[in-house]
Amino acid sequence: QVQLVESGGGSVQAGGSVRLSCTISDDGYMDYCMAWFRQAPGKEREGVAAVYTGAGRTYYADSVKGRFTISHDKSKNTLYLRMDSLKPEDTAQYYCAARPGYICYSGSLTSRGNFDVWGQGTQVTVSS
Repeated sequence: QVQLVESGGGSVQAGGSVRLSCTISDDGYMDYCMAWFRQAPGKEREGVAAVYTGAGRTYYADSVKGRFTISHDKSKNTLYLRMDSLKPEDTAQYYCAARPGYICYSGSLTSRGNFDVWGQGTQVTVSS
């Protein structure tokens, strides 16, 4: 059974940077669509960035394009989210998500229902 464990959250000032990590323990799947979602208090969970591990294609929400970078290290079975130029509105619980054998496309971030494995979440707080 695939399991995801996030780490790397914390508190940072506006304009700062944070890198999140998500370690994947899997049962032999070759490739995944993997993504980061976030959820702020009182708001819906929204997709932030996704990557298809087979081809390395990446997809981003408009709100984070140019500031966030998603990457996947196959040798370490780890997903990353590098977040630069952080804003107070980036404050949220960040979740790693995966769907084994699924090829991502730009619409994959529109619904949490596109992913069936979730991590426990890690908090990122950006102060002004």
